[in-house]
Amino acid sequence: MIRLLAFAALATVLGSATAQETGTLAKIKQTGVMTLGAREASIPFNYLDDHQRQAGYAWELSTRIADAVKRQLKLPKLEIKEINLTPQTRVALVANQTVDLECSSTTNNLERQKQVAFSNTFFIVGARLLVRKNSGIQHWADLIGKNVVVSAGTTGERLLRKLNVENRWGINIILAKDINENFLTVETGRAVASMQDDIILYSNIARAKDPSMWEVVGMPQQREAYGCMLRKDDPAFKKLVDDTIAAMMKSGEMEALYKRYFQSTIAVKGGLRIDRPLSPEMLDLFKHPNDKAFQ
Repeated sequence: MIRLLAFAALATVLGSATAQETGTLAKIKQTGVMTLGAREASIPFNYLDDHQRQAGYAWELSTRIADAVKRQLKLPKLEIKEINLTPQTRVALVANQTVDLECSSTTNNLERQKQVAFSNTFFIVGARLLVRKNSGIQHWADLIGKNVVVSAGTTGERLLRKLNVENRWGINIILAKDINENFLTVETGRAVASMQDDIILYSNIARAKDPSMWEVVGMPQQREAYGCMLRKDDPAFKKLVDDTIAAMMKSGEMEALYKRYFQSTIAVKGGLRIDRPLSPEMLDLFKHPNDKAFQ
């Protein structure tokens, strides 16, 4: 009887150990590799700089989180593997666990939460329009019957289609494969306006041949929260990610990163400066970290 009880106790301990060895942290501990989602042109969040190195405000979060993983797992070495993602592939590659963590310009919403989990929010945006200053477009209703470009597979695409149907604007929606193609479409005149998250539009103006020709217009349509994507039902890894982001916010490190990428010249496109102040919403987020989606 004593031997049976001892065996049962041992089985319980082993079962607990096995349960702990699940999820992303267990995968990383076993392989010594952490796979991060990379983007080519999500400036200034996650992009290739002029030296063909991955960089960006959100990429810095990925690397800080990787450092935290290495410390928590007490790994002597952690190999970082980068996998290039697009707006069309990013959710699926995180959901099927090909990618451990993706931090870029990805919106946390209830629909995506059916497939993946999201970290604490690290940026708040609103959908607006980028147009030439002489376009005559100042409001969303000015788009009636015109060509408008939006990046495929984004929350912006879904919102634009919804607005177009509800308001009977008759917009001809052009889909771009990524942020670069989106801006090129409006720059070459194939569309009169580009719809994207406002901070992305300001980064497009900063890298335009003549920034003085462009402006961001239209009242923001629905606030959106950017978060890092990770696999669903992985509370231990999510806690590590959330705690890392919250600590960066409360220590002032996140604000320093903001100044580096949004208020200083960054090494991309020969030197780019977005020069946008921190919004009141962002300052409040830094004081009160959370993972809440707006939709």
